[in-house]
Amino acid sequence: MLELLTSGGPLMVLIVLSSVIAVAICLERLYTLNPKKIAPPHLLATVWKQLKAGEMDAGKLKTLKQSSPLGRILAAGLANAYHGRDVMKESIEEAAGHVVHDLERYLNTLGTIAAVAPLMGLLGTVMGMIKVFAEIMTQGTGNASVLAGGISEALITTAAGLCVAIPALIMHRYFTGRIDGIVVELEQETIKLVDALHSEENTEQSP
Repeated sequence: MLELLTSGGPLMVLIVLSSVIAVAICLERLYTLNPKKIAPPHLLATVWKQLKAGEMDAGKLKTLKQSSPLGRILAAGLANAYHGRDVMKESIEEAAGHVVHDLERYLNTLGTIAAVAPLMGLLGTVMGMIKVFAEIMTQGTGNASVLAGGISEALITTAAGLCVAIPALIMHRYFTGRIDGIVVELEQETIKLVDALHSEENTEQSP
């Protein structure tokens, strides 16, 4: 394995480094993008019970904000709940924007690795072939070992670049899809709170 890495030339160092970064991002995102941690299943019901019981004070609002990304969004809406539906929705959208930004952290880096890794492999291929033709020009075609070394470097970097890029692209698409699903769930939960809170207020205000 070490011989393959060394025979691949200097670009193999960059390709291997890219693979290490990609694996680290994937492991971190797999741990972080847990739907149950981001949007706990019974959080909205708990919040609603506290609201109905009049227990939602500043302390519990702060605790809710720190509990999870969904709690952060709900807390932002509740903090402005009595300024009207539109103000509440604006505060929720602003908080949701920050949450989505956090969910998408490192995905640009992963996507960049998926795009750049095969290009680095292609560059290694070009450099290897340049060496091959340079040796042919100086020594002719008689030195087969030198020619094989240049061709080997070209093929190894190409294969290594693709081995990094393909999984990185698959994981990037997977994480993007998971985030989309989480965002939809967050939207549904917050809409339930807004509708329930303001529909109840309208009922109380009606004669």
